[in-house]
Amino acid sequence: MRTVYSNLIDGTWVPSVSGNVFENRNPADDADVIGVFQKSTAADAARAVDAARRAFAHWRLVPAPKRAELLFRAAQLLAERKEALARDMTREMGKVLDETRGDVQEAIDMTYFMAGEGRRQYGQTVPSELRDKFAMSIRQPVGVCAIITPWNFPMAIPSWKIIPALVCGNTVVFKPATLTPLSAINFVKILEEAGIPPGVVNLVTGGGGDVGNALLVSDAVRVVSFTGSTEVGRIVSEQAAPSFKKVHLEMGGKNVIMIMEDANLELAVEGCLWGGFGTSGQRCTAASRVVVHEKVYRQFLDQFVARAAALRVGDGLDPATQMGPSISRGQLDTVIKYVEIGRQEGARLACGGHALSSGAHARGFFHEPTIFADVAASMRIAQEEIFGPVVSVIPCRSYEQAVTIGNGVQYGLSASIYTQDVNRAFAAMRDMDTGIFYVNAPTIGAEVHLPFGGTKSTGNGHREAGTAALDVFSEWKSVYVDFSSKLQRAQIDTADL
Repeated sequence: MRTVYSNLIDGTWVPSVSGNVFENRNPADDADVIGVFQKSTAADAARAVDAARRAFAHWRLVPAPKRAELLFRAAQLLAERKEALARDMTREMGKVLDETRGDVQEAIDMTYFMAGEGRRQYGQTVPSELRDKFAMSIRQPVGVCAIITPWNFPMAIPSWKIIPALVCGNTVVFKPATLTPLSAINFVKILEEAGIPPGVVNLVTGGGGDVGNALLVSDAVRVVSFTGSTEVGRIVSEQAAPSFKKVHLEMGGKNVIMIMEDANLELAVEGCLWGGFGTSGQRCTAASRVVVHEKVYRQFLDQFVARAAALRVGDGLDPATQMGPSISRGQLDTVIKYVEIGRQEGARLACGGHALSSGAHARGFFHEPTIFADVAASMRIAQEEIFGPVVSVIPCRSYEQAVTIGNGVQYGLSASIYTQDVNRAFAAMRDMDTGIFYVNAPTIGAEVHLPFGGTKSTGNGHREAGTAALDVFSEWKSVYVDFSSKLQRAQIDTADL
């Protein structure tokens, strides 16, 4: 019996007005149907936006500490159900259980953190330049927020967006990725159970062309927060521009690990395995480039290749599995395409390079962990985001050349350096043009209380996570109270000494 899931609009779970649905299947076993979900339309999106618009009139007036109490309860529910939520996520997304547990934990952490911000939405009080006048600034909610999220972190990323939007007093229309709708529904059901009022959070499943575009062009939507590819992010920005929405974009990455001649190589190998093949390389922060000093290049490469080739690929629900499948046939085909591009460009295939399609892998979208060696920094496999288990290893002669190679891509999300030289570590923190930087750790591992985001084609200047997220989902209002009982003209009338 296939479970049919509905949209949540104005506090009621309802089918799409289209009457159409789509199946979602396990990427480790295409015969396993996760569920049937609504193939929604622009009309469904419009209903959800209208519900959010009406709910905003009340929700914005709920005191922020009271909003936060509901979020605190949601965090507790997430923690209580972590294992079940992680298992559902592995089944629909594919990554191993340790990783989906981490995904849910990130949502727990973010929700607890933002619940604390219900009492900490601090403004400023400043002395006025005139007598008998008080000046301050306060945060105010913006309105209806459209939340458009990807499939690779189907609970963590929605929490980064939805929870700060709610604590600031906004309402939400949430369009999750079509490849991972169940985790989105699980998350929203917990918010509903925690007591979030009807219409404050609405969820509409379906394609970006139908639902997503309708949200982008709606005049009632005042904030769009999108995580996905740079190509789609550009479209989001263009579509939202005519109505002067606030737009937050978190897009692609081509992240680098730089390994210097004094690095702890065993630690570096561990970091490159986790950074390159965690989540099957399907992270915006994945370490898909490794730049290695020529003095330790061969030694590092031999160890890295041996360890990668030994990784066990399979169903993420199997405790012995170390790397799961690609999310879909289309994503697997992209990986296969880039492996062929790497071969044609002249990079040396050091391990992997093949899809896995027999035996236990016959019904899933599996690919071997793949390493290209002796890669030139200008090759497409070293420039373009692959979003799969493919890592390019590039030799360098010096720290300065490593930085030049590391910065020589269109993206600027995350970078790292392995070195025992504290001076060089601090120079790298300064020199790398990225929004995130690690020392003696891979390019993944962000924590919720610090800003997350990147430079160049990775983002548009906003950050999520930490208190920086409040700036996406609130507006500053400056307030002046004149208690002088007379007209005082700022910059014209000056206070007497």
